[in-house]
Amino acid sequence: MKLALFTHLSWPENISQQDVFHGAVEQVQMAEASGYHSAWFAEHHFTRYSMGSSLSAILGHMAAATKKIRLGTGVIVPVLHNPIRIAEDTATVDVLSGGRLDVGFGRGVYSYEYGGFGIPEEDSQQRFRESVLSVQKMWTRRPVSLDGDFYSLRNIDLVPSPVQNPHPPVYIAASRSPETLKFLVENEFLLCIAVVQDTSHALELVSRYKKLCADFGSSPHLSEVPFFRYVHVSETEENAIANTRQHIEWIQDIMQWRRFLIDHTEVDRSISDWRSKRTELPPSYEYIRDNRAFIGTPEQVAEKILALKSEGIEYFGSNFAMAGLPQEEILKSMRLFDEKVRPLIA
Repeated sequence: MKLALFTHLSWPENISQQDVFHGAVEQVQMAEASGYHSAWFAEHHFTRYSMGSSLSAILGHMAAATKKIRLGTGVIVPVLHNPIRIAEDTATVDVLSGGRLDVGFGRGVYSYEYGGFGIPEEDSQQRFRESVLSVQKMWTRRPVSLDGDFYSLRNIDLVPSPVQNPHPPVYIAASRSPETLKFLVENEFLLCIAVVQDTSHALELVSRYKKLCADFGSSPHLSEVPFFRYVHVSETEENAIANTRQHIEWIQDIMQWRRFLIDHTEVDRSISDWRSKRTELPPSYEYIRDNRAFIGTPEQVAEKILALKSEGIEYFGSNFAMAGLPQEEILKSMRLFDEKVRPLIA
């Protein structure tokens, strides 16, 4: 299977921002040395959940720190940005990386991210599609002029141009929306499976994607569709659980918390206060481990990956860096995956 790395660049309390970024560089370099196909980074704003607020800067730095591994945006939220800026930034990273950029787009889900940029959530689906198609046009034509419902372009000559021909591969993070799935298939974009989806739901989405591709007479290109999961490998199941429980629980807590925040963020608020006041609980650690995470011994993790392989999945992505997990534990897990899981899934 092709392998990918994924990270949110989470910033839990009492963790250094610099350590998170520098740790991510080391993780990507280790993945490259191990022959991984790609490394992906999420975009979020105004939150400890993810410091991926400037993906072009992050990927530009990663391009300079690596030589072969592909670099992906997982995902850019285009409705938050001017499409000209997206087109310029992604083309520049493609040039700097020597044509190693994969561009993923998604709508995003959090109200205060939209609110912070002054973007209404209404019509986000239409705005999303128009932005993505505008970026694609600017990558491939000069000049570009268009009058859309949300964006107007006048004789735009994009400089620099992407290295990849006709442009970097485009991925769309789809979930339950039939409209999004149809949009990506009819435009011959690729599907991207996020870590926040249950494995069973994600596999059902892949099935719908394959059927829709067949209906449109196109190939699903499953070898190019990354399927991301939380991953941690340890010598014993007990150690794997002990290493990851508090970090998975932090992720679920902050994801739940953010859904209740409309006009402010959680950055300088106490997550302990939130935990004491909430009236419902997020998915439990046990639920996440059973449905979204591959956590355990090498044999247990390999068994879950082989189950995906039997469903036709050919491109597997690991989120090893779980919200405050110490760097030494992340790297140890990556080494065990390389040494003991990969031979079992070859």
